[in-house]
Amino acid sequence: MRTSGSGASQRWNFRWSAASATNRQLILLLLLLLVGFGFPLGGDLFSGAALQSIGFQAPEMGILALAMMVTMLSGGVDLSIIATANLAALTMAFLMRAYLPEAEGTGSVGVQVAAVSAGLLAAAGIGLINGIFVAYVRVSPILATLGTMSLVKGLAIGLTHGDVISGFPDTIVFFGNGTIATVPVPIFLFAAVALVLFVFLGWTPFGTQITMIGSNERAVRFSGIDTNRVLVKTYVLASTLAGIAGFLMLARFNSANAAYGESYLLVTILAAVLGGIDPMGGFGKVSGVVLALVILQVISTAFNLLDLSQFLALAIWGGTLIATAGLKTLLGRSRPI
Repeated sequence: MRTSGSGASQRWNFRWSAASATNRQLILLLLLLLVGFGFPLGGDLFSGAALQSIGFQAPEMGILALAMMVTMLSGGVDLSIIATANLAALTMAFLMRAYLPEAEGTGSVGVQVAAVSAGLLAAAGIGLINGIFVAYVRVSPILATLGTMSLVKGLAIGLTHGDVISGFPDTIVFFGNGTIATVPVPIFLFAAVALVLFVFLGWTPFGTQITMIGSNERAVRFSGIDTNRVLVKTYVLASTLAGIAGFLMLARFNSANAAYGESYLLVTILAAVLGGIDPMGGFGKVSGVVLALVILQVISTAFNLLDLSQFLALAIWGGTLIATAGLKTLLGRSRPI
């Protein structure tokens, strides 16, 4: 007669084996890091303050990493996501500062919604430019988005003279600094974005087309799919996600500036590659990127608690990116994992 314990064990084994190889490796790495950092730090690593710190910092980087993931799945890359996030945040900030003093009651809410929407539209417009150059002009994604990054950042600095725009309504700041039942609000927003993207990439024709283009764009084109249109939509989606991240940064810092989050670009690429996204396109999972992001944030938090330089953490992240990419190349891991 089968015992309930054996049934639970079999269910656990099934769930573990159902996870991708990359996710299993990431879970084991996360456990090793928690144990390794747990010895010198004790309960500090698992304290409410440390967990809340992760909960406030990780979501904006996580959404940016998901934006990078989308373009990498198509075989491209978007180096302009940080500049796009900042321009979107500056657009929201400018409109709120310009019109909120005169708005009252429900009108104030309307101005806030309109300002955030305008920022997201500005981000989507940058994605449209990227997509047109990559899909129709056939410019390399690296060159196209590098040019856009420089253009957007230059415009943002030139128009604001490098100044910080600050001071926003409590309802906006709540999205970046508020809590619900002690859980940071940004976590809920990140979870919603990740869940929607998970369903979108795995269960919609457009999501499937993105990964198919990353695997073999020519074959997809010959099958009758308008690959140019799909690529344009892909970069618009990535830039819109960057705009959402820009909103989170604006809400968390209660300010906007053209130079915020410049160190995030490395982290987004690292989280994507470490999370199992093939740099050549076609393969990868949202869950892998989320796990990789948690690992990177645990390292950052542990270094902060150990009073070690964050530049050392940045160096470790860079070394991890080189090692991960090199190992995948040596092992020839260009298949689904």
